[in-house]
Amino acid sequence: MQLLDWILLILPLLIVLAVGFYTAQFVKGVADFLSAGRLAGRYLLAVAQGEMQAGAVTFVAAFEVISRSGVTLTWWGWINNPFWVIVGISGFVFYRFRETRAMTLAQFFEIRYSKKFRFFCGIVGFVSGLLNFGIIPAIGARFFVYFLHLPTEVHFLGWPVPTHVALMAVFMVVTLTITLLGGLITMMITNCIEGIISQIFYLLLIFGLLSMFNWSEINTVLTSPPPGHSLLNPFDSMGLKDFNLWYVLMGMFLGLFGTGAWQFSGGYRTAAISAHESRMGNILSGWRGAGKAAVVTLLALCAMTFLQHADFSVQSAAAQADIQSITNSSVQTQMRIPVALSYLLPVGLKGALCAILLMGLFSGDSTHLHSWAGIFVQDILVPLRKKPFTAKQHMLILRLSVIGVALFAFFFGAFFNPADYIVMWWAITTSVYVGGAGAVIIGGLYWKKGTAAGAWAAMVTGSLLSVAGIVARQIFYTDEFSGVFSVFSPLRDQMHRMFGTDFPLNFMQMSFFTALITIGLYVVISLLTCRGNFNMDRMLHRGEYADKQPEEIAAAKAEIKVGGAPAPKKVSWWGKVIGLDDQFSKGDKWIAVGLFWWNMVWFIIFAIGSLWNIFAPWPVSSWSMFWHIAAIGLPVFISVVTAVWFTWGGVRDIKRLFQLLRIHRADERDDGTVIKP
Repeated sequence: MQLLDWILLILPLLIVLAVGFYTAQFVKGVADFLSAGRLAGRYLLAVAQGEMQAGAVTFVAAFEVISRSGVTLTWWGWINNPFWVIVGISGFVFYRFRETRAMTLAQFFEIRYSKKFRFFCGIVGFVSGLLNFGIIPAIGARFFVYFLHLPTEVHFLGWPVPTHVALMAVFMVVTLTITLLGGLITMMITNCIEGIISQIFYLLLIFGLLSMFNWSEINTVLTSPPPGHSLLNPFDSMGLKDFNLWYVLMGMFLGLFGTGAWQFSGGYRTAAISAHESRMGNILSGWRGAGKAAVVTLLALCAMTFLQHADFSVQSAAAQADIQSITNSSVQTQMRIPVALSYLLPVGLKGALCAILLMGLFSGDSTHLHSWAGIFVQDILVPLRKKPFTAKQHMLILRLSVIGVALFAFFFGAFFNPADYIVMWWAITTSVYVGGAGAVIIGGLYWKKGTAAGAWAAMVTGSLLSVAGIVARQIFYTDEFSGVFSVFSPLRDQMHRMFGTDFPLNFMQMSFFTALITIGLYVVISLLTCRGNFNMDRMLHRGEYADKQPEEIAAAKAEIKVGGAPAPKKVSWWGKVIGLDDQFSKGDKWIAVGLFWWNMVWFIIFAIGSLWNIFAPWPVSSWSMFWHIAAIGLPVFISVVTAVWFTWGGVRDIKRLFQLLRIHRADERDDGTVIKP
């Protein structure tokens, strides 16, 4: 890291922290801390949510997948396109959930099922979230240790301390500061600013890497694996373990099943100024994701080329030595690409990447702290109390809970090393909650015959099966047990005799079968126990249960034209098929329909290309030319367009949010407590 790198890293962070301190003054109540007063616009939501997925751990997880599967998963992923774009445009789950006006999913569970069920789901969601988050700060800190070539240990008061643990402590203090200052108001605005800066740095990295590596060098590496393990030809990649066609298909199913269930970004789902703005934020996220995808893919492919191509053997020798010096095999796999990037990136680009990943780390970690602390308070403590918290008590306990979650993540990350890929760990820890919640949420929002008994059966079964999977794999892949844990040695040895050296199911497969079981239980038991249809209009504030907004807020929205121009009344039949309704303005339709056809074009390419390859397989040269355009050329073009587009939109929505916050009045009753009609 040279002076320019440090300037590119430190200056954006100072800007973000300054804005964070400024926004703290606008937090006037619980709804402001948890849901930003429900005043956010679409671009603010899209950019802020995209930034929380841009931290070091997200990049490292993607690097792991690309280093194992190359670009082949991109091809199979296009199977999902028509499906996901219709889900996004229609606002599946998100639109109806926003209509309930619940702050958390468990609050919705109390409205739809029962208070006891809310309490149980709060505990399960909180525990699964802590486990999911627990490894993230450690992996992010390790990235910077290896990327910046820091020593693996430092001494504190004469005691050796792993450097990544010390960095975790520093990063957590900054993250806590951002989160505690103003809750979601501060986080959303700082995340959006970070996202705008990151988009500019994405372009610097893209054009810098394209000037350093040519496609022929990258192609040589992608075509080097043996038959059945191609990183270029998806039809010659079926021998790849874990990340293959079945991984994509199961991921598609689990993605639909778990739509809106995972509460990592729960505050953002309740922060929109209207249900339609929430839906448009999700649609716009589909466009903005192209910029990050281009950077991640290009970074991984260039790093692989740097490590494996003969032209770079001299330059990469030091990187290879550093990688081999990492004794933990899981950490070595995770840090392979980051170490390579630390050697290949020149001055300026290294600082830009550091800034992107550090801002993303603060954004993602603060969202985790905010989400899981909010769930602990809103869905565990609030339902237990007979007397509601006062506003001051509520805010204090929220902030103390944020600190508690941070302490857990710090100690968990310091002592626990998962024995699997990052994305697999996320899949199974997510399944602890989503394995049952997916059925409960979709059934509760769309099926009037769903019952509390069906919900209980799905949640309990999903949680138990997922926890059993975590424990079984941990026992299976632990080399030695000592002390009281030695009782697990015979069980591990028996499993090895039965299954060999590889566990029969990976975490993605476990999650898939868990979801199938819980869907069946929810439907069957609900039908057996249903005694009358649930009043969906009351829950969704429709029909006779609809109410009006305060006049001053309605007037302010009209003045700043939130939501676009008035929408035409008629929607064509094909528009209804893809999810359009009379809430879409003319501009909204252009955005939604453009995203639909962008995704449909890639699906058509996938369908035609698949049929073509069945009867007349493409040669390697054709696949190489195709991916040069599809994986590099077009994504780079889209990243340039979205950088300009979302910078304008993000700045506009930040301005509008401040306008609304200045006239916004906090309602002390709006604290997540369910008042029965």
